[in-house]
Amino acid sequence: MKLTVIGYWGGFPAPESATSSYLLEKDDFTLLIDCGSGALSRLQQYKNILNLDAVILSHYHQDHIADIGVLQYAWLVQSYVVGNKDILPIYGHMEDKEGFGKLTHEFTEGVAYDPNETLEIGPFSITFQKTKHPVPCYGMRITDGESVMVYTADSSFQDDWIPFSSDADLLVTDCNFYADQDGSQAGHMTSVEGATIAKEANVFELLLSHLPQYGNRQDLIEQASNVFDGKISLATEGLVWES
Repeated sequence: MKLTVIGYWGGFPAPESATSSYLLEKDDFTLLIDCGSGALSRLQQYKNILNLDAVILSHYHQDHIADIGVLQYAWLVQSYVVGNKDILPIYGHMEDKEGFGKLTHEFTEGVAYDPNETLEIGPFSITFQKTKHPVPCYGMRITDGESVMVYTADSSFQDDWIPFSSDADLLVTDCNFYADQDGSQAGHMTSVEGATIAKEANVFELLLSHLPQYGNRQDLIEQASNVFDGKISLATEGLVWES
């Protein structure tokens, strides 16, 4: 299982970068997790867009879905150019029916996932955790049968993350705030809260993502390391994790 960071900012992208978006690959199957602002431009440095097999979305805030429309038009244009007739499935929840309805286009189809059931997409089995966020949002525990990664998507701290993340090989956590801030009202976590989940869940590696646009982001690593003594990284475009 291979994860490549495409976008990692919270809210809006810094120059020449993107908000939340990740490529997950296994056995020639490629799943795009979220598709935030700027993601399609950055994605093309790593993958031909027609080689995506599926997309899955945590929720419908723009920093996670802004480039879905761009992706749909790209599939439309490129499909006509090369004669592609495939339809790209885009998985999303139905608690926002308007947001879900926009996932279907000429060459894409919205596919509803049931957050209470395990979802099988290609080689991946995905279970869901509802997050603490201003809109319905779902984190994901994804396994290929050998390794496990957990993606919190957007969430303030909740104890449920600990059993949900238990013994994961990689935890990708929302880290939109520094240790001395309170992100609970905005529905986001601090560096220390993400590290607490990693420690209590006994995860192997922590990746801090959905990063703030201000401050010295290396401080996030230092703050998290005061709690969690495993490997900690800051998300950067092109960062690859493999297991």
